[in-house]
Amino acid sequence: MATFETGFPAIRACIFDLDGLLINSEDIITLSTNKLLKNYGRPAFTPSIRAQLMGVPDSTNGDVFHNWAKLPISHRQVLGDDPRLGSSRKPILPNECLVFEDSVARVEAGRRAGMRVIWVPHPDMAVEYAARQKDVLAGRTGIIEIGDDWQLGEIDNGWAKSISSLEHFDYEKYSIDVRS
Repeated sequence: MATFETGFPAIRACIFDLDGLLINSEDIITLSTNKLLKNYGRPAFTPSIRAQLMGVPDSTNGDVFHNWAKLPISHRQVLGDDPRLGSSRKPILPNECLVFEDSVARVEAGRRAGMRVIWVPHPDMAVEYAARQKDVLAGRTGIIEIGDDWQLGEIDNGWAKSISSLEHFDYEKYSIDVRS
């Protein structure tokens, strides 16, 4: 496999943050939720409930919504993996993953997981963290405290880059073949 820079294996998987980075999902989620609620004769998603759910971890988020909506559907669904999908593939290692993020905390999480990261900050975040950009890219902001310094990234070691827009992503630099 080709490497994009000395010492890095080829990218085999990309992880994208959807909300805020790729799509404006909050509006789409609200429309979809209201359609579901209407199908069950329930009132529309209110701004106050929406505000309670924003920025809340999914597990708590789901509980708040389920308790409010009182829908006659199962609160949880347990889905299994299909072993046929990956049984013939070599497992993907963290250093073969490229994470695309706009959140400082998740850039840090990706770095500490041993993944390469492309930080695409909102313009306000880019200004806010301009003086600490190298710390963000190294996963050294201190937002995530785990107590093990061995998981801290090194500054300027090439494991993370910042770009202002996904339009500026250099596929060739990462040996990603995009065929038209």
